[in-house]
Amino acid sequence: MAFQTMCSISIAIPTYGRDQVLIETVQALLNLSSPACNLLVIDQSPFHSIETERQLEQWQKLHKIDWVRRDRPSIVGAMNDALRRVDTQLVLFLDDDIIPISELVEVHQRAHTNDSDLWATVGQVIQPWQQPASILPARKMFGLRTDWDFPFNSTIDNDVQNVMAGNLCVHRERTLSIGCFDENFVGSAFRFETEFARRVGNAGGKVRFLGNAGIRHLRVPSGGTRSTGSHLTSASPLHGQGDYYYAFLHGWPLEKWIYSLRRIVREVLTKFHATHPWWIPVKLVGELRAMWGGWKMARKKRGG
Repeated sequence: MAFQTMCSISIAIPTYGRDQVLIETVQALLNLSSPACNLLVIDQSPFHSIETERQLEQWQKLHKIDWVRRDRPSIVGAMNDALRRVDTQLVLFLDDDIIPISELVEVHQRAHTNDSDLWATVGQVIQPWQQPASILPARKMFGLRTDWDFPFNSTIDNDVQNVMAGNLCVHRERTLSIGCFDENFVGSAFRFETEFARRVGNAGGKVRFLGNAGIRHLRVPSGGTRSTGSHLTSASPLHGQGDYYYAFLHGWPLEKWIYSLRRIVREVLTKFHATHPWWIPVKLVGELRAMWGGWKMARKKRGG
């Protein structure tokens, strides 16, 4: 059944540790040529500047946004919170440091209206070092790494098996039906997007990349997932645990172990560690802890 042509999209912005750029992002979304039905700011910041606090409060009072405060930071938890709060057919998740095209909502909604089999659409994401380009995907990767080489700065629509959560529009009921986003992913929640796309595919769902639903990602160096610090000098398992968890959940028996061992080698033998070898033991400990944690979580998830 095709979607109605009237607005059926809510925008949700998980945010953490952002001030001025958050305000600029929200203002840009309020100024879209075809605005969303609702704009949720899922705020996990412990505090804001006075100016940011005042502006968010003003928008809340004017019913321009729904400002939701969360005590426990989790990008995956924030996204699931948004899914449960809204009643629109579609939810468009966006980063809190972006510049959107004016027709962003319209393009996502039109794609779902024209193809009722879509479970999700992922829009073009332009990183600071990129420009939009007419690029076809190389598609040299397979298995657990399928579509990791997909060029999300492309202008060409394609069906994909991987997504970026910074410009992701999901069919709400279908996403709820497969258990939402997996909240076992913690910290920077690395690889939760790929794991979600894999479950969509396993359920028979279809995901499409939209080359004309673009945002410019500003990649502000403070706040957001970058608040977890550098993975290069950390023994914490949180930087890599999600990657191992994804592999142990979805990989074939031999594939998941090859994938895990390759990750350990790749993460320890970097250019940084070649010039800072004293950090190698620290990083190795972090990777082994991450692999152990990922294996345990996957085993528990499968009920084994």
